[in-house]
Formats: sequence, structure tokens, C-alpha cells
Amino acid sequence: MTSENRTLQKQFSGISGSTLKLIAVITMLIDHTGATVIRSISRLPAVTADPTLRNTWQAIYSISRDIGRLAFPIFCFLLVEGFLHTRSPRKYADRLFLFALISEIPFDIALKGSWFYPDKQNVYFTLLIGLLVLIGIRAITNYGTRNLLLSVIPIAAGMLLAWWIDTDYNYKGVFLIAVLYLMRDSRLYQCIGGAAAISWELPAPLAFLPIYFYNGKRGMPLKYFFYWFYPVHLMLLYVINTWGVPLMEHMISV
Repeated sequence: MTSENRTLQKQFSGISGSTLKLIAVITMLIDHTGATVIRSISRLPAVTADPTLRNTWQAIYSISRDIGRLAFPIFCFLLVEGFLHTRSPRKYADRLFLFALISEIPFDIALKGSWFYPDKQNVYFTLLIGLLVLIGIRAITNYGTRNLLLSVIPIAAGMLLAWWIDTDYNYKGVFLIAVLYLMRDSRLYQCIGGAAAISWELPAPLAFLPIYFYNGKRGMPLKYFFYWFYPVHLMLLYVINTWGVPLMEHMISV
């Protein structure tokens, strides 16, 4: 290895957990901005009346939603990593459940247009069910590898629960979490398996490019920032969508 290659290797030591979280948070913000604010702008009468404006905003909407597909696989991968390193899976589950409850109203009003929308649950519920599945798999496999096939029981139960209460990403999200955990011993196979499990929603498999370079380090200590970001950004988008977009429509019409 040349000195130049060694220097490059030192400069790039992989991607930390906090960097992965920032990638997930930024892409999620872009996605939800598209699903709320950009979508509303694209439907303004002044925009729909102009073919050029309409096509431009529709393109921005499509691009923002595509970028947002990268967020969920990263959150699932980080959930698995968190489970592998946490001292207390129960406290981890308690935090997810708490923020699932906190986030439900922001999720409903920002993305579903109602203060109470029982037909769909936010993504924290998906992550919580996925975590419970991992706890179940660990409990079973602790009795011996010959019982590995019994892992299908908690996986099927978690997928059924996610489908029944209709969480964001539904049973497919729980399945992805289980795949990432079962293939955890090989980062390459984990990324291939994860990309295959989420291939139904392109371009989500691209998320496994930065995941592959995860270096196992925590990075910046911003744990609760990421927990709170989900409900807070949804509330802000709701405010912008409710008052900012109509103001923009008024300014265009004047």
C-alpha cells in the first residue's frame, strides 16, 4: 500500500452511527416535506393552471419522495445495532413506545390530515414491534442454535401485528428488521439481504451503500435529538402546510 493510499485510508475511517442517523433524518425531512408542503403547493390553482409550474412542482414532489426512501432502511439498521449494544432492551422498548405515543398526533395531522386517524400508525410503532421481534428471536436462540427455525414464530407474530394495526411500512418493515438481525454476522450479506427485503420500494436499497461503510462507532452523542426530531419536524411541517402554503397562494394570486 502506497503512502497516498494509507493517507486516504486514515482520512476515511468509515461512517459513524450519528452520521448514518443524520443521513436518515435529512432524507426523512425531505420526504415528509414533499408529502406535505410540496404536495400542497403543487395543487395550488395558480400552479395547476400553468403547465410548466405544474410539471416542475410535480417533479420536485417525486424526487423528494424518492430521496425519502433511503431513511427507513437506515433506521432499521440502527435499531438492530442499538439492540445488539443496549444494556437494557426493555428500556429501549419503553423509549420507543413513549415516542410512538408522542408522535401519533403529529403523524396524523401532518401526513393524514386529521387529529385522530386510527387506520394508520407512525413508524415508531413499526420499530417497536421490530425490536420486540428481536427480543423474541434472542430468547429462542439462547436455548441453542437448533431452535433457530423457531425464530419464525416471533417474526410471523410481529409481521401480523404490524399488518393488523397498519403501522408505517407495515409487516414489510418488521420483516426487514428481522432480516438485518439474522444476517448481522456479515455486513456484506446483511446489506444484500436488506436490499432484497426492501426492493419492493425503489430506490430504498440504495440506503445500504452508506450502511455498508458503518464503522461501528457511535459518533456524536445526540440520542434524544433523533428521538424528538420525528414528532417535532412533523408538527413544524403541519404549521407550514396549514398557514404558510395558503399565505403563499394569497401572494401568488395578488
